[in-house]
Amino acid sequence: MTPSSQFHRHWLSNPRNDVLAGLVVALALIPEAIGFALIAGVDPSVGLYASFSIATIIAFTGGRPAMISAATAAVAVVVVPLVQDYGVGYLFAATLLMGVFQIIAALLRLDLLMRFVSQSVVTGFVNALAILIFMAQLPQLTDVTPITYAMVAGGLAIIYLLPRLTKAIPSPLIAIIVLSAISISMRLDVNTVGDMGTLPSSLPFFAWPDVPMTWETLRIIAPYSLTMAAVGLLESLLTAQIVDELTDTGSDKQREVGGQGIANFITGLLGGMGGCAMIGQSVINVKSGGRTRLSTLVAGIALLILVVVLGPLVAQVPMPALVAVMIMVSIGTFSWGSFANLKSHPWPSSVVMLATVVVVVWTHDLAQGVLVGVLLSGIFFAYKVRRLMTVETRIEGDLRRYIVSGQVFFASIDRVERAILYDDDAPRVEIDLGAAHFWDISATGVLDKIVARLERGGKSVHVTGLNEASATLVDRYGAFERPFTTMGTVGH
Repeated sequence: MTPSSQFHRHWLSNPRNDVLAGLVVALALIPEAIGFALIAGVDPSVGLYASFSIATIIAFTGGRPAMISAATAAVAVVVVPLVQDYGVGYLFAATLLMGVFQIIAALLRLDLLMRFVSQSVVTGFVNALAILIFMAQLPQLTDVTPITYAMVAGGLAIIYLLPRLTKAIPSPLIAIIVLSAISISMRLDVNTVGDMGTLPSSLPFFAWPDVPMTWETLRIIAPYSLTMAAVGLLESLLTAQIVDELTDTGSDKQREVGGQGIANFITGLLGGMGGCAMIGQSVINVKSGGRTRLSTLVAGIALLILVVVLGPLVAQVPMPALVAVMIMVSIGTFSWGSFANLKSHPWPSSVVMLATVVVVVWTHDLAQGVLVGVLLSGIFFAYKVRRLMTVETRIEGDLRRYIVSGQVFFASIDRVERAILYDDDAPRVEIDLGAAHFWDISATGVLDKIVARLERGGKSVHVTGLNEASATLVDRYGAFERPFTTMGTVGH
């Protein structure tokens, strides 16, 4: 593919829908960015500048077209103690270092670790985020006037019914425009974007964080930066995988990791907080028709224009309109088929999915939930492989023969050891490993232990059938040396 055709594919293949989708995302980003800034304990401008910067830069540097990255709650909650104890300057410095860590992660190909995240974990992650997105709207639905509920219902009606008439313009954008016009013209008593916080009226500018350039500063910010980088990459890579599935297209995960690093590094210089991919905004973008990098770029630039140039007008946008959009995202994000799959899928998969959901929703920490899911997946997989290993025993004259089949590793060595009869009458023992494979030093260790114990009992032991890889492990880590030429030693 030529550079010009690549540019057209990634930027200009869907311009109209991308621009409109980007506008919807920009409007939905404003209250989110303000809310995340307040969570971190900083001025709303810090969250808004971060969202503009990250979205705009990731449009060029990211590896997943149409995915939206901005300031996020997952990163905001990490930096609360840092801001409280040391001030906002250290937040900017931590964001710079966060970007450096993520660039290093791209060079080390840490994106490949996503291969160990099972589909059950991804489903749990998606369902948990859908629940958290809905829960985040509850403050806007508590202790409010009845007109708020009417506007939310009206917004949802427009969002779901308008596409039956026309899909020329994204229905969420129409809902925001219509409800804003009604609220402003009728001066309805509802919460507005302006109630969330003061919108900045000036452009961001480059400035080095106002912190001492010392090892002490590095010692303070490094733990926060490392956590921010890890959480940001985890959420970004999972979101990229979800957008891949929504759009039936692939993406460059290594480039996405490096792109996140570049975006966060520059954002720290622009007076913004760290961020990462946002599944809610990404779903809004895709469902509104966004497919290329242009939609992400429009979202970032439109956000800045809306805030700085049209701030007084944007401040009057009713929150019920944006709540309706986010409820739509929550409903669309949740994997409703996962309920039916609870009966048809293997029970370990269902347990992993449910555990991921419960931990994420309980802790509001995506990293903890995914970590629990990955650990459970590993445990269930190891248990399943363990059960596939068998040991068959046969008597052939004065020889007892053990035929080991399957994978021998730390989780299955107990099955091998329990199958050995140390006190029977057969003077000769053969351990046939032709259908087995050794995976770790636990396997070589149990082989050493079995042979030594049998020999102490006066038996002659012969080990046969070791494949080349297993024999290499035995040579390197076993207690017996090759060549194996005499009875009572390990051979093959």
